[in-house]
Amino acid sequence: MILKVTAGQAGRVRRLARKKCCNCVDGHCLLLDDGGENQCVQLISRYGVYCSYFLQAVLPGDKELYAEILQHNNLEM
Repeated sequence: MILKVTAGQAGRVRRLARKKCCNCVDGHCLLLDDGGENQCVQLISRYGVYCSYFLQAVLPGDKELYAEILQHNNLEM
């Protein structure tokens, strides 16, 4: 599932990914590691939450941001 975000929410998502996602190391995603360096999709995304791991494991930790994004997408908690 892809959730759309506003510009302000996108910045908050990027900060949350850098700070709390255990798979985001130095701006690179360990889940996408194929021997090369792959940027974390949430750090380069401006329009949505595209990483299912981030959506399920990291984003719910920021209840306020999570609720705002769900509301923006007409979804409920």
